[in-house]
Amino acid sequence: MTTNHLINRRSFLRYAGLGSTALLLGLPEPSTATQIHNSFEPDLWIELTAAPNSAALRPGLATNVWSYRARVLKGDPASVQVLHGSYLGPTLHVQRGQKLRIDFLNQLDQASNVHWHGLHVPDTMDGHPRFAIGPGERYRYEFEVRNRAGTYWYHPHPHGQTGEQVYFGLAGLLLVSDDEEQVLQLPRGEYDVPIIIQDRSFDDDNQFRYLSGTGPAAAASSAFGARQALGGMMGGGGMMSGGMMTSMMGFFGDTILVNGRSDASLEVARHPYRLRILNGSNSRIYKLAWQDGRPLTVIGTDGGLLERPVHKNYVMLAPAERIELWADFSNDDVGTKITLMSLAFEGSMRGMMGGGMGRMMGTSSMAAGAQFPIFMIEVTRESNGSLELPEQLSKITWLPVEDAVNRTAPRTFRITMGHMQWGFNGRTFEMTAVAPDELVKLNTTEVWEFVNDSGMMAMAHPIHVHDQQFQVLERRNGKGSDDVRDGYVDQGWKDTVLVMPGERVKLLMRFSDYTGLYLYHCHMLEHEDFGLMRNYRIVA
Repeated sequence: MTTNHLINRRSFLRYAGLGSTALLLGLPEPSTATQIHNSFEPDLWIELTAAPNSAALRPGLATNVWSYRARVLKGDPASVQVLHGSYLGPTLHVQRGQKLRIDFLNQLDQASNVHWHGLHVPDTMDGHPRFAIGPGERYRYEFEVRNRAGTYWYHPHPHGQTGEQVYFGLAGLLLVSDDEEQVLQLPRGEYDVPIIIQDRSFDDDNQFRYLSGTGPAAAASSAFGARQALGGMMGGGGMMSGGMMTSMMGFFGDTILVNGRSDASLEVARHPYRLRILNGSNSRIYKLAWQDGRPLTVIGTDGGLLERPVHKNYVMLAPAERIELWADFSNDDVGTKITLMSLAFEGSMRGMMGGGMGRMMGTSSMAAGAQFPIFMIEVTRESNGSLELPEQLSKITWLPVEDAVNRTAPRTFRITMGHMQWGFNGRTFEMTAVAPDELVKLNTTEVWEFVNDSGMMAMAHPIHVHDQQFQVLERRNGKGSDDVRDGYVDQGWKDTVLVMPGERVKLLMRFSDYTGLYLYHCHMLEHEDFGLMRNYRIVA
């Protein structure tokens, strides 16, 4: 595969800017649930549409997918950059402090919405499932970008169908920049490369293979009602029999795609690169390492740049987690080839579902924790410039644990399995319900502890808390984590944290600016769809 199959800045296609008079021509009005304020004046205004599409991902027939497309109605046209030839959504470039308006138009045959993963926004703008809109409807998102510079992303979040919609193509990056980042001598332009890793399975006709009756190939006339019924009963997507097993274990594909392409490669110069890596898979965890044994130099995590670079022999990357690498090829000769691998590891499944049983009952010939190549890099040219890795990347104002109102008695959430149903503290998802121990007060700091000791169904779970960038305070490692624990990067701000079987992980977070209803859930999307998700409410 040629270098433009692995997207870099040179292979982005820019959408042209369109005047605001083009808005709403022949399209429905935005949903009243968005609480539009006439006084909101956006700096950047984008129309984002989710619709059926097709993409030539492999030789032969095109693959039917769902895709986001976008156009700029106000602001810099370069704010939207599309991954040419990929099913993935365009990359959105925004600035901290920018006022952002995004009009979302749903042209799918089922309800959908958009979650701005990792961003700190009002609850009506966060993509909660209660604000999912039906086919042909429109929803307006308006918020100020308050996050620090970093690699964030966006994807659907309708209850029971998140896994399906992400799997068939609905996901994209959202990159935030700010003044602190701009003064650093970091790789830019063609040397700043997004990498979205996903696993998929194909049938003999080059179509994505997922759960029966799902995706764009399902007949709209019959699938919509059936999906809605299943969504309420089982967590969506037709999760019966084999699908039931997938809902408990997660979906694992047998083909690795990078930026929507298989057998990916990247041609590079003898120069440092900034590799922004997102694990966009539904359920697969990666143990990232260079095949030749050189260390990974980590400069950023979910919530932006670290204070200082961290060197790791390998990095664990669970679904929804992001990592930014400083990859310096200055000392490699032209012709050098380097492969980014996922190394083998144990412990993501334990007990009744672990080992051979887990592999036998899985959905893929490539088991969870298997070793395989992800993509290959080839040094093909010289470079005119050079950069030095900064010793200081950013200044982070950490939350003092002494300020936590519950520092001596953390709020505890146990991952549970009962009657073949995932849950937190024995509770499964309810659209608007909040238990007494899920109420938090505005302008307070708290310690949350997630405990993964769900017995015979012990599995790894990446936990995501909406509206938050948190600090990882402490890990108490469980059995079977020895070959992964050195790959955690807990030194920076996080919004998703991997909790291995038997682990207890304490997080420190502050609830500021907004009241309302937000989510916390497992980001193995089949688990989320199957009920491993709950609300928490911030109250004044």
